[in-house]
Amino acid sequence: MLIDIIYGEIPTKIHPVVAVGNLISFFKNKLIKFRNRFSGVLLYFIVMIISILIISIILMIVSFNEIIFFVIYSIVLTTTYSIKMLLSSAKDIENKLKVDINSARKAMSYLVSRNTETLSESFIISATIETLSENITDSYIAPIFYYMITSYLLLIFNKSFFILLILIPIIYRITNTLDAMVGYKTNELKYIGYFPAKVDDILNYIPSRIAGLFVILSAYLINLNYKNSYLMYKRDSRNCPSPNSGFTMATVAGALDIQLVKKGTYKLGDPNKKIDISDISKAIKLSKLTITLFTLFFIIIFIILFMVV
Repeated sequence: MLIDIIYGEIPTKIHPVVAVGNLISFFKNKLIKFRNRFSGVLLYFIVMIISILIISIILMIVSFNEIIFFVIYSIVLTTTYSIKMLLSSAKDIENKLKVDINSARKAMSYLVSRNTETLSESFIISATIETLSENITDSYIAPIFYYMITSYLLLIFNKSFFILLILIPIIYRITNTLDAMVGYKTNELKYIGYFPAKVDDILNYIPSRIAGLFVILSAYLINLNYKNSYLMYKRDSRNCPSPNSGFTMATVAGALDIQLVKKGTYKLGDPNKKIDISDISKAIKLSKLTITLFTLFFIIIFIILFMVV
């Protein structure tokens, strides 16, 4: 976590997720000509097997020395989630929006699939908060959730399969990357992207709902509208096409007393007040506390289990 918070992402040239993305692009181009859903199954398992084999080999090679193994293991683990980039991306758009809306539109275009060229200020703010809050699950809580659950199981059964442990968040990150690259219902990707998208939905089902609850708790602790956040959790969290993304987006919208809108797709929350630039900072603060509380919660559980076992 300290590696990610202090240094952020490791260089692109050696980043495992970038390498996985290149693998996905290569095999997608080979398999997309088969216009059936099995092409997506093949893409998923080919990319998964190759990636896991390479990472496992690297970790086994460096296992001759405990210190080197720990350093490489930690670096690999930090690539499965992103805290600094998640928060700094939202802050960057907020800063750009204060100076030049066109610059903010361009920065926004790298984060969302929608057309940002004509977005008004309020829609840019909304899109920024939507992206930030949705990625609380994808970028941090889900991979760490699976890492910690596996840690508990290994602790209880007194096993030390560290390579197996790190493969769990890696499997999640590869699945999430596949969904981000091919999991769309366009004419080109609707077949090859079907299976990766469904697996991603399944893996995010529990973490997204846990994340939403931690958003509500965080809203309470920093005097935001936690009651409205809980109301939106129950009312609007299923308004999105994705079965999972609304659980953090709706609760953040409720906590800030704003409405998040993606034209023609969803509306989350009530426009109790006009959305403005300051809401981005509030959303960042809320996201930071959500991540912190979630992390502390799982560490405390681990300590208790460690003492008991």
